Amino acid sequence: MSLVEAALKADTADAFSQVPVIDLKDASSTDPAVRRALGAAIRDVCINVGFFYGACGLSVSVYMRRAGIGLNAVCNHGISQRTIDNALAAMTEYFSLPLDEKMELDMRKSPNFKGYNPVLSSNNDPVNNGDMHEGFEFGWEELQAKESDEKRANDGVMAGVNVWPRAPADLDGEHVVSHAAVTLGKTMFPLFALALDLPEEYFGDKTKNSAALMRVLHYPPQTGPVDDRVIGIGAHTDFECFTILWQQPEIQALQVLNKQDKWIDAPPTPGTLVVNLGDQFARWTNDVFKSTVHRAVNRSGVRRYSIPLFFGTDYDVRLEPISSCVSEDRPPKYEVVAAGDYVKARLKATYGH
Repeated sequence: MSLVEAALKADTADAFSQVPVIDLKDASSTDPAVRRALGAAIRDVCINVGFFYGACGLSVSVYMRRAGIGLNAVCNHGISQRTIDNALAAMTEYFSLPLDEKMELDMRKSPNFKGYNPVLSSNNDPVNNGDMHEGFEFGWEELQAKESDEKRANDGVMAGVNVWPRAPADLDGEHVVSHAAVTLGKTMFPLFALALDLPEEYFGDKTKNSAALMRVLHYPPQTGPVDDRVIGIGAHTDFECFTILWQQPEIQALQVLNKQDKWIDAPPTPGTLVVNLGDQFARWTNDVFKSTVHRAVNRSGVRRYSIPLFFGTDYDVRLEPISSCVSEDRPPKYEVVAAGDYVKARLKATYGH
């Protein structure tokens, strides 16, 4: 079945009712047949859902079955728990600082949306009144400081350095998490290529420069009377190729919208990362791959933290539809734009500057 035929079939299939799990342990297998089988599993999820879990360990397998989460398999995502724990400790300390100290690095002062954004300063859903979270955003940075970074040579409209707060001193250690997540992301692109019936190296020349943005997010508790037009983050799609998300355990917030307009919970599960597709892949594949609407609603009564890495194509790459994703029955849907121009336009709309 061609990609277009599979997408058209998905349009008439039943709506998904849970977020599936894909086993990525064979991503580096030396057996091409094994990698192709993994690509086929990813293809099905990307066409029908646009979201999946990555989990590791037998205990997680048992937990997910008990929680009623559809389990195809489990996988190792390669980011250590110690790295995540250190990141969470730094986030908690940073977001506890006085607002005026955090506002010293207000991202509205930055031409490339790096730095801090306070609660209600973003609005991902235009019908809402703002997003009930605060965040800190940064892009790729070498672990060892350099006078120049060749990976930033083609950033164009997204060019600019990161900014880091005076305290906590180890917040810039968050980019250790970023590097680990980028390493994971780079193992995903060959699998997405296989899922699209393309050579495994197809995305290699389009993803040389680590066009990745990481955000650390704090969702304050929403207690008392609640305005449904102010939630943790409003309904939206992500801007890049895909997002790798760490969710704080035991706090349900993430929800995914299926085609029956029903919100499906994507509960945090120990040892898991969530992967979801974004608009760049939707534009590249002419909506064969789904950039699925999602939101976060923190009505838990406690603080919630999360870390998404938004992994995109290099900013100078033009998002032209892949030929196998276009047909007479499915003509091109989108105007061709450069990736950096698209990301910056979406950021401007979200943050209003």
